[in-house]
Amino acid sequence: YGVLTGIQSTEKRGEALDIFARMYAPMIGSGPVNDYLSQTGLDALKGADILSAAPQTYSSSVEYGGSPFAQWMKSIAQVHFSNFGTRVFYTGVNPGTFDTHANQDITLPKLWADVSTAISDFHEDLKEHNANEEVVILLFTEFGRRVQENGSGTDHGSGGVAFVIGDAVKGGLYGEYPSLEPDKLDSGDLHWNNDFRGTYATLLEKWMGLDANPILGGTYEQFDFIK
Repeated sequence: YGVLTGIQSTEKRGEALDIFARMYAPMIGSGPVNDYLSQTGLDALKGADILSAAPQTYSSSVEYGGSPFAQWMKSIAQVHFSNFGTRVFYTGVNPGTFDTHANQDITLPKLWADVSTAISDFHEDLKEHNANEEVVILLFTEFGRRVQENGSGTDHGSGGVAFVIGDAVKGGLYGEYPSLEPDKLDSGDLHWNNDFRGTYATLLEKWMGLDANPILGGTYEQFDFIK
């Protein structure tokens, strides 16, 4: 949507958007596929025009960290405070950084420090704008990690963890902390005890007021972490 965070220069970013506009202005072809691509491009440009106003109206005393994740959280804050009506924002941590298979004892402390700082900055920004009770953060991973080591790292595993963060959240551990003892593992993996779709269902229904069943394709046990 026109943020183009990989392009540092505002002028260069504008030039890139202008190129996209000229690409999609005339229809790029005929037929369902080309029509879809053309409309998608035009929709993205329309979104870029809308979002371009967000940084101009944003003001904050919070100085976000320099990591890509921190800057992406700042972008979310800018759009949220612009009151466009967006209910869900999604961003990832810098792609590939957590996909560690070696030297984890050195890498992970730095990575988690970046995440923690970015979340803290974002929360302070919310408080400064009296928005800390209207936002809930779901921090999750697309894959877990095995306990069994592989050299100086660990491989992808079946069990993972998620954090739900915000002033509207009842803090605590929801579920059972799995044993790390070798004889308690599932072939090197953690024994998971919560279905991640239960977390999604809780947020959809108790926070967003939506019916989770058609979205998740079923009914899942919900948690009591929303105040």
